[in-house]
Amino acid sequence: MSKDAVHDLLLAELDRSAALRARFAEDASFGERRAFLRNWQAARLARSHQDLLESRRFHDAAEFFLVDLYGPKDLSRHIEDVRRILPVMTKVLPESGLMTVAHAMELNILSESLDGAMVEALGADAAAIISDERYAAAYRIVCRAADRERQIDLIALLGGALDKLTHQRFVGAALRMMRRPAELAGLGELQGFLERGYTAFGAMRGGAGEFVSIVVTRERSILKRLLASDDSVLRRPQS
Repeated sequence: MSKDAVHDLLLAELDRSAALRARFAEDASFGERRAFLRNWQAARLARSHQDLLESRRFHDAAEFFLVDLYGPKDLSRHIEDVRRILPVMTKVLPESGLMTVAHAMELNILSESLDGAMVEALGADAAAIISDERYAAAYRIVCRAADRERQIDLIALLGGALDKLTHQRFVGAALRMMRRPAELAGLGELQGFLERGYTAFGAMRGGAGEFVSIVVTRERSILKRLLASDDSVLRRPQS
């Protein structure tokens, strides 16, 4: 995919994000309930991938995965700022760097949509203690299996893009060049995401293929078992 095509893809994702966030803004309590849900989901992910977090080889990538990709952070908050800095990103970053941002934005937006549906399905429980059983019941009410599969696909795509990024020359220098413009535009969070991903995946010996395969395989299994009414998958670490 050319840089121009990735640029257009990013603009389309930003438009989707703006429309989605406008709908959510109508509910004053939504943000609080969404944050509670995302924190609960982050704890579940840490439990499911505990061995990766404890691994010397995979720890940094696992932490990046849990905090930056599937965690409670929101890369789409500064939509118009992202639009302003996009020309700089297109000029400075290689295609794999732009694809990393595009996949991250799509994942963020898709997760936002799924989380919104989960908040509605949980009702008041999204602002109280969420049990495994209530979460699993809401998960099946929302279902959206194709979107859940796409969510996992994006993890694989992001992992591949980040792995490719770490093997390209001058990317570290390009990221450093972007740091000041990003900070001036209020995009320190997005810049930090790119730098943390580059560092975490670059530190893995032997590349990221095994790590990405483990995460994707586990998350697909959890998806299938939850939809098949096996709630026990939420309660124990995966192997």
